[in-house]
Amino acid sequence: MEDGKASSRTGTVLWMVDAFALIAFVLVGIRSHHESGAAATFLRNAVPLLVAWFVAAAAVGTYRRPSRRTLLITWVLAVPVGLIARSLIVGSPTGSRLVTFLGVGLAFTLLFLVVGRVLAGVIGRRVFPVAPRT
Repeated sequence: MEDGKASSRTGTVLWMVDAFALIAFVLVGIRSHHESGAAATFLRNAVPLLVAWFVAAAAVGTYRRPSRRTLLITWVLAVPVGLIARSLIVGSPTGSRLVTFLGVGLAFTLLFLVVGRVLAGVIGRRVFPVAPRT
């Protein structure tokens, strides 16, 4: 069981890893759709997703009680809200394309989040090995 300091550190690391994963998702999306206008394009795509993510994470306790369960609950709540908010701001996609956008967005955000957390776990264990219990 982690002490309060270790638990707080884990939450902070996961907060940063998740933010990085979601930002990477947005950047890959911008690049794959050949969008231009760097700062404005990035902000209109990233801000709704990040705001939805961290509001949901605060409500769920994603970083106070890190687990697969809190990650998945946050993901299923935040990503559709963030992507729909982004679509309302941008004006597209709409109709059946919005459903496709949500499906692709859900799949790829989960992929980026899981890969980020797995990498953080592997790197964390190498950098901060746990001493064997006696």
